[in-house]
Amino acid sequence: MRDSQNRFKEHAGAAVTVPGAPPIPGLRFRCLAGQADYTGIAQLRVACALEDGSSEMPTEADIANYLENPLHTNPYRDMVLAVVEGSIVGMQWTTARVLDGVFVGGLRGYVHPAWRRHGLGRALLAHGERHARAHVPAEAVGLPGAWQAEASSLETGAAALFRSVGYSPFRCAYDMTRDLAEPVPALALPPGIEIRPARPEHYRAIWEAEREAFQDNWGYTPWPEENYQRFLGYPHYDPSLWRIAWEGDQVVGMVLNVVNAEENAAFGRSRGYAEDIAVRRPWSRKGIASALLADSLRGLQARGLAEAALGVDADNPRALGLYERLGFKAVSEWITFRRPWPDGSTANETASDETQRR
Repeated sequence: MRDSQNRFKEHAGAAVTVPGAPPIPGLRFRCLAGQADYTGIAQLRVACALEDGSSEMPTEADIANYLENPLHTNPYRDMVLAVVEGSIVGMQWTTARVLDGVFVGGLRGYVHPAWRRHGLGRALLAHGERHARAHVPAEAVGLPGAWQAEASSLETGAAALFRSVGYSPFRCAYDMTRDLAEPVPALALPPGIEIRPARPEHYRAIWEAEREAFQDNWGYTPWPEENYQRFLGYPHYDPSLWRIAWEGDQVVGMVLNVVNAEENAAFGRSRGYAEDIAVRRPWSRKGIASALLADSLRGLQARGLAEAALGVDADNPRALGLYERLGFKAVSEWITFRRPWPDGSTANETASDETQRR
């Protein structure tokens, strides 16, 4: 964990009280203890993904990258683990951001399939709500507050829980796939734009170009240095599959293609992801994204993969149309739910002294 996060490590492994928790023998709650928990968290996420049919299956290396390069959160303070006889059977993680003038307490929780339908998920969600209100960042003081949670359309239990306590759908995104047995059109780049191999000395420029391009996306908040460290540490990147468009010495667009071999093995599939599809604003609407994505699909075909996948904001019709023209079809939804703070209070009424020092 980075030095700037060490001031919260006094919470590591600390016991947590979760009011309303079900009377499961041996159940206790605690904060993240450290690297020793990575395996148990990954096993919990895998069990949930297999049960729910989710497309998300982070590996232990993913968990390490998320926790050691945290964004808008401190995992030693903001994560609670539910443990029975030494096994992690549930978790709740909160984040804190300001989006469009609203303090958003982000909530993401998981309960192992064997421990569902006991009320554990409901208790963890309520704990996350309380925790988010108690740890408001200084920049959010005085703003209206809301809780935000996500669920795949395949995670029917999570979606039902959110609705039952007053959350409403706020926004959605699609998971899309494409059969790589189908032919891929040859799309030319504009004159003066070329694709070059990605080398380590280019990584910073690629990340900076992506950061600039994504400023127009919904939900964007300024990317801190932690984001670059997470970028460097992402375990499934394969730069030989990346497609980076250049004009002279300027990175103008990219598709950072990914293959998660462990996920493919667990689901019994052969999939590559077209991720981080981005074009900087001065070069937009020139067909660069289409050409990069088409070339990406050919690269995934050459790797012997059977399908390609990506995600898209349902309220981004330009991107959605581009992907559909290249043969992608929506297969499931990710729904973002929100619940305004019910009493209409603002963040300054709940911020703690510890939060002000954050």
